[in-house]
Amino acid sequence: MDIASVPVGSLQLCCCQLPKMGDTWSQLPWPGPPHPAMLLVSLLLAAGVMRSDAGTSCPVLCTCHNQVVDCSSQRLFSVPPDLPMDTRNLSLAHNRIATVPPGYLTCYMELRVLDLRNNSLTELPPGLFLHAKRLAHLDLSYNNLSHVPADMFQEAHGLVHIDLSHNPWLRRVHPQAFQGLVQLRDLDLSFGGLAFLSLEALEGLPGLVTLQIGGNPWVCGCTMEPLLKWLRNRIQRCTADSQLAECRGPPEVEGAPLFSLTEESFKACHLTLTLDDYLFIAFVGFVVSIASVATNFLLGITANCCHRWSKASEEEEI
Repeated sequence: MDIASVPVGSLQLCCCQLPKMGDTWSQLPWPGPPHPAMLLVSLLLAAGVMRSDAGTSCPVLCTCHNQVVDCSSQRLFSVPPDLPMDTRNLSLAHNRIATVPPGYLTCYMELRVLDLRNNSLTELPPGLFLHAKRLAHLDLSYNNLSHVPADMFQEAHGLVHIDLSHNPWLRRVHPQAFQGLVQLRDLDLSFGGLAFLSLEALEGLPGLVTLQIGGNPWVCGCTMEPLLKWLRNRIQRCTADSQLAECRGPPEVEGAPLFSLTEESFKACHLTLTLDDYLFIAFVGFVVSIASVATNFLLGITANCCHRWSKASEEEEI
């Protein structure tokens, strides 16, 4: 048989059947020597399968070139289901995507860049980046994220850049949100809804070079002192948007640049009361109580006298 005589429509891809548990090679049937023409067909088909596995057909509405998949600005409401397996750069920016299904990135081991900016994401599924160990750049800006949980970047230890800016509903960052991201150099948390950020969330980032936190409604109370002290010590090594970071409260520091606050600004946070202070407060409270009782007594007597005088005046008139 020569290859030209094999109808194209009759060619089918079949999965190899592996030996069952307990079988020995001696028990397996011998298929006989392969026919040269069929061997050639098998090789050609195998090559096609390998190419298909390495580069699954490009999703509809997307463009694929050199391991870059661009699905941006396509008004997508959901992520494309099948991507080329060797995708390195995936852009889903400027769409209307509200959710990402769990395990979506499991098969894309080569992924380096993921752009999800300007969508409608409110949260990401736990463990989304478990298998994205080579992911270096992640853009989640201009979404509706409300919090950054502890397991959000789990196992994504290769991350170098994270952009969480312009998430107006972002109110909370878990103290362990960035745990293990020792290679992280750039972190953007600007223009969100953060009033407080735990020191624990940042002190485990030894490679941090750029930190953007401006445009948030920071409440510069006593709880912010540890973070600001840490930032002042890192300011030479870490570039921050100090001009945009301002306090929104309490009233006495409203509008003040975040990085202008010194230890003197938090002096009241370290005031401690002595025994004499407590005794004085107790004495003042006792005096105020006595004065209150006396005042009420006098008011009662006055009211009683007025009532009697008024009654007597009415009887005289009669």
